[in-house]
Amino acid sequence: MPDQIEPDRIETGQLKSDKTKIVRVGHPNDPMNFTHPDHAGIIEAGKIILNQGIVIFPAQCLYGLAVDALDPTAIQKIFDLKQRPRNNPILVLIQNQKDLKPLVKHIPDSARILMDRFWPGNLTLIFEATEKVSPLLTAHTKKIGIRVPSHPVARALVRQVGGPITGTSANLSGQPGCSCISQLPSAMTQKADLILDAGHLKGGIGSAIVDVTGDSVRILRQGMVSDIKISQALSPLTET
Repeated sequence: MPDQIEPDRIETGQLKSDKTKIVRVGHPNDPMNFTHPDHAGIIEAGKIILNQGIVIFPAQCLYGLAVDALDPTAIQKIFDLKQRPRNNPILVLIQNQKDLKPLVKHIPDSARILMDRFWPGNLTLIFEATEKVSPLLTAHTKKIGIRVPSHPVARALVRQVGGPITGTSANLSGQPGCSCISQLPSAMTQKADLILDAGHLKGGIGSAIVDVTGDSVRILRQGMVSDIKISQALSPLTET
């Protein structure tokens, strides 16, 4: 079990034994209301990401690691920090469907149906990646996983950056994900540049992953969006 941040080391401002800053991102007048995140914290996080920094943020059910998904140097930091095998791709988060254009070669009808039905939300779609996408992200598969997040902090962060960010979970490879910042490995918090604290997240099984690159849709991982809901959404394509 990796070392974790002790609860009494968590406070707005600074961690007591390292230099990683923690920003509570609830509304200034209602710290536990994350529907309208604190704008100053989001601006600071965006600047860090655009300067090859690492931000820990509430991705949805768990905390995630955000860097500029178009910057290979920043992406490499994520692999090093997570001790992640290079053959394991990293998904990205975008603001809306318009942001797909520079990242994917083709958007099939099945993908459009699923995006319209489940985005923003807990569904990651696998597309054929363009040459602009770093092979680090795709693990040289030439495929990229993409999702539009529904958590208001994650959405605000993507909007502030103005481009795709990584959405991989904030945990060491092979270890459980973290639903609150007190669970984060200290080795990770010491190297992150900023932590956006949105309290205790609900946890859970994460997003469903669906590959839309072939002749038929393939569900690669079951998740918050059930197989049944995915099949029902796609039923118009199979009707004769």
